[in-house]
Amino acid sequence: MLKKLLSIAFIGASLSVYAQQSVLTVEKIMRDPKWMGIAPSGAFWEAGSNKLYFSWNPEAAETTPLYYVTPSDRDPRRIGEPEAQNVIRQYSYDKSRSRIVFERSGDIYLRELKSGEESQLTKTVARESNPRFTPDGRNIVFQQGDDLFSLSLDGREWEQLTHFGRADNTSRRGPAERSGALNEQDSWLQTDQLELFDVLKVRKRQDSIRRVQRDNAGRRPLRLLDIGSDMLSMQQLSPDGRYVTYQLTKRAESNRNTIVPNYVTESGYTEDIASRTKVGNALPVSRSYIYDRQRDTVYMIETKSIPGLKDLPDFWDDYPDKKAKLLEENSDRQVSIGQVSWNEQGTAACVVVTSADNKDRWIMRLDAEKGILHLVDRQRDEAWIAGPGIGRSWGTGNIGWIDESSIYFQSEASGYSHIYTANVRTGEKRQLTEGKWEVSDLQLSADRQHFYFTANKKHPGITHFYRMSVKGGEPTQLTEMDGGNEAVLSPDEKWLAVRYSYSNKPWELYLQENKPGAKAEKITASLTEEFRAYPWREPEVIVFKNRFGDDVYARLYQPATPKPSRPAVVFVHGAGYLQNVHYWWSQYSREYMFHNLLADKGYTVLDIDYTGSAGYGRDHRTGIYRHMGGKDLTDQVDGVKLLVEKYGVNPKNIGIYGGSYGGFITLMAMFNEPDVFAAGAALRSVTDWAHYNHGYTANILNEPSDDPIAYKRSSPIYFAEGLKGHLLMCHGMVDVNVHFQDIVRVSQRLIELGKDNWELAVYPVEDHGFVEPSSWTDEYKRILKLFEERLNN
Repeated sequence: MLKKLLSIAFIGASLSVYAQQSVLTVEKIMRDPKWMGIAPSGAFWEAGSNKLYFSWNPEAAETTPLYYVTPSDRDPRRIGEPEAQNVIRQYSYDKSRSRIVFERSGDIYLRELKSGEESQLTKTVARESNPRFTPDGRNIVFQQGDDLFSLSLDGREWEQLTHFGRADNTSRRGPAERSGALNEQDSWLQTDQLELFDVLKVRKRQDSIRRVQRDNAGRRPLRLLDIGSDMLSMQQLSPDGRYVTYQLTKRAESNRNTIVPNYVTESGYTEDIASRTKVGNALPVSRSYIYDRQRDTVYMIETKSIPGLKDLPDFWDDYPDKKAKLLEENSDRQVSIGQVSWNEQGTAACVVVTSADNKDRWIMRLDAEKGILHLVDRQRDEAWIAGPGIGRSWGTGNIGWIDESSIYFQSEASGYSHIYTANVRTGEKRQLTEGKWEVSDLQLSADRQHFYFTANKKHPGITHFYRMSVKGGEPTQLTEMDGGNEAVLSPDEKWLAVRYSYSNKPWELYLQENKPGAKAEKITASLTEEFRAYPWREPEVIVFKNRFGDDVYARLYQPATPKPSRPAVVFVHGAGYLQNVHYWWSQYSREYMFHNLLADKGYTVLDIDYTGSAGYGRDHRTGIYRHMGGKDLTDQVDGVKLLVEKYGVNPKNIGIYGGSYGGFITLMAMFNEPDVFAAGAALRSVTDWAHYNHGYTANILNEPSDDPIAYKRSSPIYFAEGLKGHLLMCHGMVDVNVHFQDIVRVSQRLIELGKDNWELAVYPVEDHGFVEPSSWTDEYKRILKLFEERLNN
């Protein structure tokens, strides 16, 4: 009997300990994330071997060390810092894939893969970078400073291929001298400087010698490629060594940068942080050039032949007077040409051209000898060009060569991002994948016979890794575990390193053979006992129709025992274009844990992939064009309607919260749907889109001076008079993304409107993404307090 009682007591004590461990609090959730266990990240394969490296921190050390495994030895081994510094992360193969060339500590090295033998090719004070083999494998082309060089692997002789510089030596001359206007004072200063400093005398003499050398036609020095005061980028040599392509960008000097004051500093003084410009400021202008080394001539790539350069976006229909003026001017839209992509033989080249308004993306064949462009594909979007593998105005997306004449690329022409091929000479195009799903992380196999890619083909919230012939056909699924799969292919393409997670299980690293049906073996075990002690919910993924008849996906957390007031909280993810309704571990891990806490307390929680979210194709992505706070807000309201009608939630006790874009939607909800939401917590919120950055905002709302209608109906500050419920606002004071000024301006508006049902919590040392656990804890204790006080009527 005593033994039985002791056993019962032991079980009771164990259950008590377990219950104590399992209780969630804000303080527990918002600690340093190391309490959960640190997931592996950054997996990559070593060139020419099957050694898989990854960052991992199972000991919760201050810094994250590097580990490795191999297919034959799957026990993770930690390597020391000196060895980690020598691990090659980026490299370039030769044609036979028997050698690699790479940069280490600013010098170029060559490695024979079979023997592992390394040789150092450069040893200079200057930094060499971006090495690659020439097609014949006899030379290495690399960059030193602004210039390109070639190094012979036979005789180890260097050849400088370019000489970029400033013809008037503007980098060393003062403003007065550059303008050609030296007054008496400036002339005296110049003479005095030359008398005082020997280095200036030497440089002046050297400049004089260089000018004589340039003028000496008999010596034919390397041609100076004058960049003036522009920024130089994208220097590249064609595979046959004949052409050098590069881009010059003229800065927009009229712009005014913003300032973010930093109040808590080591000096004790308020210090200014220089920050970004605002949307609508002047953009830099880029021009692309070709240097024909054979003809020793430089010319600009001509853009006049690009079709549709004068096409105006449809939004100008709302401004007939401005549109008439633009039509009369008949100007070409500003465009930018991306990195030149050459085929392996060097016989053809392509470029991606994007319009500054981001309504067009052209893939063009480049005739390098003439500097003219020929159309291969044009994708136009009256909203804006984007989507997986497509890139935005500053990127080219996935594009590459299959053979001497054919390229592959991604496009949203069908409404979803899919794989296409095109013959650059005939213009013939083919769509290889199709359906209401998206392709991402596209790559070509080493033998150029297959594509590998990630896709959400099975379900919008499940990703798998696939293989498909370059000729098309049904993709072969290679991963088996439903959830999130991030696969990295080994150099010999026999193995897959897979970072996998599920909705209630954080990321771990797995290893499997590169074939369908292969078993994935778990390599890491990262979670702490404390984290595993709580039974984390698997949120239910549901789908509902919004008022426009579109499918909207959401995560639903239901309480085992609802509060008597039957409250609900709607969470709004940030970034706008981001997916949070899926079957893998959320990047919003703290919020996920907070939703478990709310459900424990009797709340129903709904997390919606509203219009504008990623993962659902072009129409969902661009559904907020010219009206943020339109469909993305009504999706929240329609979600509340579902909660009330299907899940028995009390319509008087609905709260809403979110950060960044989620904070913006929270403000729009509290101001424009005051009878739906009784309380809201808006974190690091955009309050006026005219004060946000250009790259993000101009895509969606155009520019404020061009399209004021879009900004007026999309910015919460214009609707603040609608506030009825209780509003909490939280913002970091050194936020260089969404500036503290945003929340100050809307606070002043609420003061002037006489509103007294709001409060502002400020965080003096926090940027846009909070870092300090104390800040996270304070913020979420306030959010919980708001909901507990206002949603239990």
